[in-house]
Amino acid sequence: MLERLELDAAGIREFLGGAEVRALVDGVAEDVRARTRAKLPPGTRVEIKKYTTDRGAASVTVADVRGMAWQARNGILTRSAGEAGVEVKDWRAG
Repeated sequence: MLERLELDAAGIREFLGGAEVRALVDGVAEDVRARTRAKLPPGTRVEIKKYTTDRGAASVTVADVRGMAWQARNGILTRSAGEAGVEVKDWRAG
């Protein structure tokens, strides 16, 4: 029987900031970009911005003035992220 469980916060932080998680995040971002491109007219730029907070992160953006309308009308980024297995939440919901 397990009597005590202690989390290794430093180890978790190190893992989340490591190369394996960065590669996983980058791979999912590439998947979302590919799925988004497939929903758009040929030649439409879809960009990935890689950044780091306390761990690796990335954003996918449609680099076209029509991108916001496509998202509002068809949810192209939301649907692409969902298809890639990403849980999408409203950032205002907390």
